Amino acid sequence: MERPELPLPQLHAFVVLAEELHFGHAAARLGIAQPPLSQQIRRLEDKVGHALFTRAPGRVALTPAGSELLPAARRALTDLADGLAAARAVGSGRAGRLRIGFAASLALTVLPGLLRSFRHRFPGVHLDIHEMTTAPQIAALHDKSIDIGLLREPPADETGLGFRTVLSEPFVAVLPSTHPLAMQRTVRLAQLADSPFVLLPRTAGPPLHDQIIGLCTAAGFTPRVVQHAVEWQTVCALVETGLGVSLAPASIRRIRLKGVAFRRIEPGTARTRVAVAWRESDHDPLVAHLLETISQDPPDESQGCSR
Repeated sequence: MERPELPLPQLHAFVVLAEELHFGHAAARLGIAQPPLSQQIRRLEDKVGHALFTRAPGRVALTPAGSELLPAARRALTDLADGLAAARAVGSGRAGRLRIGFAASLALTVLPGLLRSFRHRFPGVHLDIHEMTTAPQIAALHDKSIDIGLLREPPADETGLGFRTVLSEPFVAVLPSTHPLAMQRTVRLAQLADSPFVLLPRTAGPPLHDQIIGLCTAAGFTPRVVQHAVEWQTVCALVETGLGVSLAPASIRRIRLKGVAFRRIEPGTARTRVAVAWRESDHDPLVAHLLETISQDPPDESQGCSR
């Protein structure tokens, strides 16, 4: 279909005149003199090929052609106004869609408060949330399938991405409630040397995996891993069955399983970082708004340590 070339001033003048049915009143409403209004209508009639108004002394009326054009003209002007408003809202970051990747354990700490704060500030933004571990988040940021990542232990040398630490928390030992060490308030890491381990696979988040292995190595042993699980909820469930023990971020204690005990570890100086990640080349105002939200309402570090 050939697109008609109808200047907006002509369309606007036509709608106003159709509503006023008086050239003087319509010209005053448009803020122009009467002759320019008459010229706009004549040009539009030339485009249509038919008269749009009948003109008689003291009386103006729509012709059948004018009556047919009026609804479409109104829709066109309304659609354009709506489109301009939507474009301005998206351009200013008050509307649009923000795709966020998050590590599952952060649903226990950082995520709920962050989403509440952001939705309160920007209720017109649609949040598209994706649960994924650290390594897939890094890949998704690079291939632009997410805009923001909330992850554990960001890689140290990832080019093109920005990272900001939003929370740090200690590690805890995750034990079956029947394990002899579950009777203690604090567990020395060396006491876990003879226990089988359930851990996240390294592919899910190499820095966090390596940090846990490093804690064990520093305590004088290499953990004997008998089972991997991608999510911490699954790790805890497998520990509950007696399959092994684990080391996990302290926020995992919020997973309530009757057969699992969470205990502080010694030495307890090591901490795991939670970071927000984004593409440094991304100038989307929604990304900037989420980073501002985190800065203005940072997570309380005690969230990761509550019992």
